[in-house]
Amino acid sequence: MNQVFTAGATRKIAMLGNHVPRQCGIATFTTDLSDAITAEFSEFDCFVVAMNDAGRRHAYPPRVRFEVAESDIVSYRRAADFLNVNKADVVCVQHEYGIFGGKAGSHILDLLRELRMPIVTTLHTILGEPNPLQRRVMDELTQLSERLVVMGAQGAALLRQVHGVPEHKIDVIPHGIPSVPYASGSKDRLGIGSKSVILTFGLLSPDKGIEHVIDALPTVLARYPDTVYIVLGVTHPHVKERYGETYRLMLENRAQRLGVDSSTIFHNRFVNPGELTEFLSAADIYVTPYLKPEQSTSGTLAYAVGSGKAVISTPYLYALELLAEGRGILVPWRNSEAIAQEVVDLLSDDAKRLALRERAAAHRHSMVWPAVARRYVQSFERACGRRRAAPRVSRALPVPARPARMTRQAMQDGSTGDRQVSQRHDLIGNAATMPYNHTRRPQARSPR
Repeated sequence: MNQVFTAGATRKIAMLGNHVPRQCGIATFTTDLSDAITAEFSEFDCFVVAMNDAGRRHAYPPRVRFEVAESDIVSYRRAADFLNVNKADVVCVQHEYGIFGGKAGSHILDLLRELRMPIVTTLHTILGEPNPLQRRVMDELTQLSERLVVMGAQGAALLRQVHGVPEHKIDVIPHGIPSVPYASGSKDRLGIGSKSVILTFGLLSPDKGIEHVIDALPTVLARYPDTVYIVLGVTHPHVKERYGETYRLMLENRAQRLGVDSSTIFHNRFVNPGELTEFLSAADIYVTPYLKPEQSTSGTLAYAVGSGKAVISTPYLYALELLAEGRGILVPWRNSEAIAQEVVDLLSDDAKRLALRERAAAHRHSMVWPAVARRYVQSFERACGRRRAAPRVSRALPVPARPARMTRQAMQDGSTGDRQVSQRHDLIGNAATMPYNHTRRPQARSPR
């Protein structure tokens, strides 16, 4: 049911981030959050300023009213003008280092410095050990934003410890998930009959660690030969652009070499929500064997837990929190033997698998998109309480004399967020109902 408001005001919310049909986790998240806010608050005008990756344009829906070319600094400044002229009440930034141009995504700061409305920034990646450029960008971003949204307590702790953000400025809002009803007959419709199904889905990249699940399959199949492992998803566009299908081909060759290729199914597709529901309903066990300890969110893991799946995962930050209290099973990094043992145990013990599923499903209520949308609007309202009319004052980032060369790992860390997968009560004020506060924003800290 829509939230009831007691006074009239223009409720114009601008989302800044990727948007479908662009294929990435941030695009899916921005789209889902915008959909959820519109559904919960039909009186709001929720529109999107979309980031385009280099050299690409997309056939966006009408909700996308402005496009920013990732590497074109001028288009960032034009976007700021667009937002100011259109008098959005609040701008909600979906931040991931790799989707913005400039060193460590610093171009976004040129846009945010010029905005005259409050900024609420959702942080999809928070690094425990950022390099100097990443630290400077994040430090300024946190100061330009009235509110910072993270998806778990671990992310909030990193913001406090690494970037000195005060606790009162942080809102912890879970990654939103759709309602995934159980779809009987999903296995038959997917052509896998009565087989036991292990599932991993999301954009493929080398930091996903899928090879370790493939390495576990010989042991699993020795005990349960009627088992299939489904790898669902296309290669991440940025990875594909630079390395082609090297990672996928390596996985396929590995499965063939181990003699498990007939039990491994690669679906090289970016599926729609209905198709994803079918695959999740068919899955008996969901596995995220990711390799980055600092990963602070995962849309795919959120979807799996919210769907009531029995989950096995490596202990990255988001998994440590989401799978706590018996909602899932954690295994050591790069350990195919541990994965195999846990899969076999779950397939051998229906009661244990059911208990995991029930605990996971019980956690979903705070994660469904309507609940997440309401909490975002609460965050927007808090931000609007600190409205300032003057442009933000901030020192420009210094350019290092010797820029660091982007390594393969750095490229992946900056641009392969999932989301793959993954999130009110008072009034949003506006220029007509709330007087401007002409106090200038605190200046960003000097670079260390």
